[in-house]
Amino acid sequence: MQQLIELYKTWRGSEPVATERLAGAGSNRSYFRMVDAEGQSVIGCVGTSRDENHAFIYLARHFTQRRLPVPQVLAVSADELRYLQTDLGTTSLYDAIRGGREAGGRYTLKEQQLLRQTIRQLPNVQFRGARGLDFSQCYPQPEFNIDSVLFDLNYFKYCFLKATELDFHELKLEADFRLMAKDLTAEKSESFLYRDFQARNVMISLPPSLSGESGGAASPETPSEGNGGSPFFIDFQGGRRGPFYYDLASFLWQASARYPDRLRRDLIDEYYAAAQQYIEMPKREHFDRRLQLFVLFRTLQVLGAYGFRGYFERKQHFIDSIPPAIDSLRQLVSTDAFHYPYLVDVLRRLTSLPQFRHIEVVAQSRADGYKTTDRNPYRAHPKDGPATFSKYDAQGPLVVKVFSFSYRKGIPADESGNGGGYVFDCRSTHNPGRYEPYKQLTGLDEPVIRFLEDDGEILTFLDSVYRLADAHVERYLQRGFTSLMFCFGCTGGQHRSVYSAQHLGEHLHRKYGIEVRIVHREQSISQVLK
Repeated sequence: MQQLIELYKTWRGSEPVATERLAGAGSNRSYFRMVDAEGQSVIGCVGTSRDENHAFIYLARHFTQRRLPVPQVLAVSADELRYLQTDLGTTSLYDAIRGGREAGGRYTLKEQQLLRQTIRQLPNVQFRGARGLDFSQCYPQPEFNIDSVLFDLNYFKYCFLKATELDFHELKLEADFRLMAKDLTAEKSESFLYRDFQARNVMISLPPSLSGESGGAASPETPSEGNGGSPFFIDFQGGRRGPFYYDLASFLWQASARYPDRLRRDLIDEYYAAAQQYIEMPKREHFDRRLQLFVLFRTLQVLGAYGFRGYFERKQHFIDSIPPAIDSLRQLVSTDAFHYPYLVDVLRRLTSLPQFRHIEVVAQSRADGYKTTDRNPYRAHPKDGPATFSKYDAQGPLVVKVFSFSYRKGIPADESGNGGGYVFDCRSTHNPGRYEPYKQLTGLDEPVIRFLEDDGEILTFLDSVYRLADAHVERYLQRGFTSLMFCFGCTGGQHRSVYSAQHLGEHLHRKYGIEVRIVHREQSISQVLK
């Protein structure tokens, strides 16, 4: 620590008046916030690996020259075990979107905007950052290759799979590992693979003004877009030359983030469009297929890390991260997307182990609000007579309309000619419109969303609505009906009804993939989810 203070003194001309050790994560590096008499701060780092520090210092300086949004290296010790960098503040993207994550994936518009800003910047780092970069400076190796893939797959095998005591044939599993490694490295890539691209490694910040002392921090090319800060990237010292799919999979399938499928698809679209500004992207079908392969690989890789850090090092954070990762793996291997028959068989048996079975129930409950039954209540009984059918049967596809409205202005009319559908009265729940800070806002705005969800009454109300709506939609899909309508009313059609209509619409679209038309009548807002 004293040597870090000496480095600061050499750079700044005086010792810091305050030094605060920052909380660590999975790294062996130690970070300190060092503040001068004028209140300006920098971050000091003490590492245990000279080669790892050297890689970060080289990459940070290269990216700064490319004017990418990264911290600027201000001073480095002779042995490169200590360095100073610009302080990007205390708010990571992980912190900024905490509310949506803890709400089970119900991200506000502001949180979604932060995610979109971040994902649009990723190709900037991957492709512009790779220009002129000397990959031989990367640590621990210069590129993503078969050996590194096999290392990670065996890391999963030894640190996670074996710890579960699941029986498997090592040679058959190794054969599929090698086939998978060959597929993952089949395409030549010249992009920079960040490798640890996750929300914890993105800071939402404006760079501190250090002009006069350090020459100033590099400015990102993308403005803050009015959210109070832009995404800046940190902890890229493990980067190397490699496929761009890896980072996208790492970010969007971070199990604990619980990104809804719809939001994940939107973010993939954002990335694909942004990447086309830098390279000629593969056709979308090929891109999506390759991405799924990297999602599977990344999921196995993180389970290996969770096994080592959790089962062997007994770090609770990593143990807590295992259930959502297992649930992601279960969803992946439930499809026929991968041609590794023995590996898929092992993974399906893994996710069915007794210690992991409860995860499926919890995930179902969290996503849908209740546990559905596998029993089909519409299966014919032998004593039933012949069925009769409506002229509306088998006419699909189903389109669901969801309205919010004010009771003062009447219930929305049904234009389909079917006589309307459900009308739910939200007026029994706590009304944010009674309080001055929320009077000019709607149920689409983050403060109102937080008010309603923290209060909790609206969630209990919607839990019952979801049960009823899901059962009705499922039956309409079975019969091929074309139209269903849900309406939510409150006093002014501004807060509770808007929140309820938006969330039911998104829920039905996400769960059933059907077209949903959301109309907030009193707000003159409409949206079509396809």
